[in-house]
This record gives sequence, structure tokens and C-alpha cells, in this order.
Amino acid sequence: MAGGIDPGATAWVLASTAMVVFMSLGLGFFYGGLVRRKNVLSMILLSFLSLALVSIQWVLYGYSLAFAPNCCGGLVGDLRYALFRGVGLGPAPAAPKIPHILYAVYQMAFAGITLGILTSAFAERVRLEGFLLYGLLWTTLVYDPVAHWVWGGGLLHEVIKRYTGAAPLDFAGGTVVHIASGFSALAIALAIGARRGFGEREFPPHNIPLTLIGAAILWFGWFGFNAGSALAANGQAANALAVTHIAASAGALAWGLLSLWRTGRMSTLGFASGAVAGLVAITPAAGYVGPLAAIVFGVVAAVVCFYALDWRIRRGIDESLDAWAVHGVGGFTGALLTGVFARKAIGGVPGLIEGNAAQFVAQFADAVLVAAYAFAVSYVLAKLVDRVVGLRVSETEEYLGLDIVEHGEEAYAWLE
Repeated sequence: MAGGIDPGATAWVLASTAMVVFMSLGLGFFYGGLVRRKNVLSMILLSFLSLALVSIQWVLYGYSLAFAPNCCGGLVGDLRYALFRGVGLGPAPAAPKIPHILYAVYQMAFAGITLGILTSAFAERVRLEGFLLYGLLWTTLVYDPVAHWVWGGGLLHEVIKRYTGAAPLDFAGGTVVHIASGFSALAIALAIGARRGFGEREFPPHNIPLTLIGAAILWFGWFGFNAGSALAANGQAANALAVTHIAASAGALAWGLLSLWRTGRMSTLGFASGAVAGLVAITPAAGYVGPLAAIVFGVVAAVVCFYALDWRIRRGIDESLDAWAVHGVGGFTGALLTGVFARKAIGGVPGLIEGNAAQFVAQFADAVLVAAYAFAVSYVLAKLVDRVVGLRVSETEEYLGLDIVEHGEEAYAWLE
């Protein structure tokens, strides 16, 4: 060990970073299979674009806004790390066992996939220019401040701790990634409106195997997402990996059995959605709860997200690929359950079951405030960007499909 850097921890976070980047690319396949054939390339590219756009923003100023010391009363960090100044090979201030540049790039991968999740609300109707501008503004005004509040010592957590007596817990992004992106997606869908023909005809997934491949990549990559957040190769990382897999399994089975009970068939898409719901819900708790609690997380999240999706459809809201129902509601559910099941013996913080009611109150306040902030800012941004450069393609372009209109390519030209 030299200069405080732990080779084992560094190796594990290197691998975890690659896994989270792979998740971003796999998310494109997950979403791409769910849209119509004429929009699959567009949908996959949105995930790839999200990762690329956010990565550059992160180097220029995003990492500094999220993880530098407080500025503007704790709303964001200052700009000492802008252009990655001072982000070098020495120990990271927040993770002294790994190089600072590795910590920054690991967090970069989280920011990239968060914007990728948000693309659910843009499916099959977004102009490329509008998305690029929106993605840049959203990451700057929503993701970066929320990451600073939750993980960077910012204002929100200090206020919640002052009034509840407990600091909110978010081990790997239940609030920062999933609540923020999910409730933002709902706001965007309401702001820009439904796809033309939505509610009048079916828009079935065009390639379910592609979506299942994406789900497999997400399931695999989530081990880097959650276990990597221990920032060390230790017992907490091992626990996070275990509960991540258990929650995903419980969620997949619960959603699949609920589908079987409701329809007489076990939907493959439902099974995959249940797995993702379990993964989302366990994310804030992965370093704080044990295997039995992980089963509860998976089952509860699957049931709650199943009915959230059902409610969204009955209300006629075209949040196309259910980032809100699965990520937003699942993240909210996981945040609350973290306040119930957190164990002092695992993560050092007791939850409601161990007599710490303040922790549950803190989790509730954190989830509500982040959801409200993300929703409000995202709605305003959607209206603003739509007015300035336009978010929606024309009716003719939407009919033709974005693969041809926006990219001049076809995914399945050989079938014509």
C-alpha cells in the first residue's frame, strides 16, 4: 500500500466502474426492445448519448458541482475540481483507499446512467437537439445538486439531520439515481405529452429478447453499482452483492407470480421488470440490511411498482418505458424500507425495527423532497427547452420513425 492507496480496493472499484458503464449500454438494449421497430436505434443511441454527454460535462464542471466542498450555502459544490483540476492519482478525499481520479470516474458512470434512465420519457418522440440540450441542463440543475445534497455533504441532508436527528441513508443511489430520474421522467411525460395514437392503439414491444438481454446486463452490472459503492473489497461490499442478487430474485418472482395470478400467464417482460424493481429498491439499502430483509425489499417493490405501472396506464400517462413506475416508485419504496430495516451490525445505523424511528422520518423527508425538486425542475426545463429548440418531432416524423428521420438508418432493413 503506497500513499494510502489500497490495491485491492482499487481493483474492485476499477471493475465496478466498468460494470456500471456496461449497465448504461445495456440499458439501451433494455429500452430498445420495448419500442417499435422504427425507433429501436434511436432508443439505444439515447442511452449511449447520455453516457457520452454526461461524461464530458462531468469533467468540465459536473463532478465539482456534485463533490467539491460546499458553495452557495450547500446547494452545490464549488468549482475547485472543474476541468478535473486536482483530480489525480492520490487518495480521493471521500475515499482515501482509492485514487481520486478513479472515484471521480466511478461517480461519472452513475451520473451517465441516471440520464439514460430518464430517456424513458422521450421514447419515440424526441428531437436529438432538444434531448442534448435538455440532458445537459438536467444533469447540471437536477443530478449534480441532488448528488451534492446526498453524497457531497450538501444542504438537504444537513437540514434533514438538524430537524429529525438522523442523516438520510442512500448507499448506492436510490435517491440520487432512481427517485431523481423516475420522478423527472414523469414530469417530462406530462410536459411534452403522449406519443400520437397513444391510448387509441397498442404500441407493443418489438423485440422482447433484446429487452431481456438488456435486463441481464443490468442485473450483472448492478453488482458493480451496489457492491462497488462500498469503495473497498470488504465485508460490506460482499453483503451488498448478496442482498442485490436476493432482492432482484425476489422481485422477479413476485412480479412474475402476480402476473400469473392476474392474467393466467407469467410475462417474461414482467419477470424482468420485477427484477429491476428489486434491484432499484435495494440500492439505497445495500450496505445496511441483510439477506432476509432483501427478500422483503424485492417482494414489496415488485408489488408496489406493478400497481404503479397499472395506475399509470389507467390514467393515460405516456411515460413510455416506466422509469417512474419502476425507478421512481421503486427508489421511493426502497428509501422508506431502508429506514425500517437498516441494521447497526451491518451498516452502523439502526432503523425503525431496532428502535430508531428518526431514521425512518429522515428517509421519508429525503425521498419526498428530492422527488418534489426533481419533478418541478424537470417540468420547467421541459417546457423551456421545448420553447427554445423544440423537444418533439413533427407528426410526420413520428409516423416515419426516428431511426430514419434522425439517423438515416434502419435496424432491420434486411427484413424489408
